[in-house]
Amino acid sequence: MAVWQQTVGAFLIGLVIMAALPLVADYYTLTLLVVYGILALSLGLIWGYGGILCFGQAAFFGIGGYTFAIAAINFDAAWPALFLAVAVPALFAAVLGAMMFYGRLGDVYLAVVTLVVTLILFKFMNATAGQEWVIGAARLGGFNGIPGFPTLHLPWDAQAWLIDDRLYYFCFVLLLLCLSGCRLLLASSFGRIIIGIRENETRLQLLGYDTHGFKTALFTVGGGLAGLAGALFANWSEIVTPGLFSLGQSAEIIIWVLIGGVGTLIGPVIGAALLGWLKFVFGQQSVIDNSLVMGVLLILVVLRLPRGLLPAFAALAARLLPGRGGGRRRRLLAARNHRPGETPTGHEGGSAHGS
Repeated sequence: MAVWQQTVGAFLIGLVIMAALPLVADYYTLTLLVVYGILALSLGLIWGYGGILCFGQAAFFGIGGYTFAIAAINFDAAWPALFLAVAVPALFAAVLGAMMFYGRLGDVYLAVVTLVVTLILFKFMNATAGQEWVIGAARLGGFNGIPGFPTLHLPWDAQAWLIDDRLYYFCFVLLLLCLSGCRLLLASSFGRIIIGIRENETRLQLLGYDTHGFKTALFTVGGGLAGLAGALFANWSEIVTPGLFSLGQSAEIIIWVLIGGVGTLIGPVIGAALLGWLKFVFGQQSVIDNSLVMGVLLILVVLRLPRGLLPAFAALAARLLPGRGGGRRRRLLAARNHRPGETPTGHEGGSAHGS
């Protein structure tokens, strides 16, 4: 089956899930979980397939949220602000990525640089409480953030705001489009080169590929996705604060991807939704500290399921369904390893007992 056919099938299944989820949770919570899913997807793409561990994905998330709020106030329109909220973080990621990758930073230094950028933005936005910190008609507001900006509405009706069920369905469709786009991107020649770079960057360089340019392009896509998540979060919360850049936010994104499964697209989305829901549940009680629960859960998953939840369940399903994944894999290995003149069971060709 062609990749685009599989993508269309997965999109349709996603629409069914989208229609079913409101039966088990309210729109307000579901919308936030979907936004978290897009944010986790942004890191899952660049880390799982490009091998780029970014500790500062919250930087692009926050830039997207602030760009949306500032542009919406100055334009008095939300839709142009949404496009800018994707373009500005993507441009920032392109510049930062080019400096890091063409500067030949190692993985550890890259992680540190992205983390430091996030901390700088967090400190800076907290220090913008004075009257002089304005961009056009928008005051940055310091630690109080920016409230009261125009939010998204139906394109044909400026009074029909995207709230509750409308915002949920809009965000979910965007999540499905992002997943489909990432799947098609990875199935293209660009995606195969990116995966090759992850496996052996030196070999790709010897083959004549500009690996730094490909990594910068992938990093840019990840920044744009995180910016989109930030803009949608701004619409959901109707306020943006420096907390979007916080160290805790950056750490949570990495935990989502780790628990969901590095090297998959849907895994980080599931991890974000699951942990976001658990955070909401435990946030309603005061008996157990929420951070303690998340820390214990992360340790258990890393120790017992190092590849994440989704790959672990996929491996379990392959073992429980020998007629499909497991049996097919064993038959392929047997056919690949048997010597010429032998049957796949290891006996010489002809009668099993000889003549």
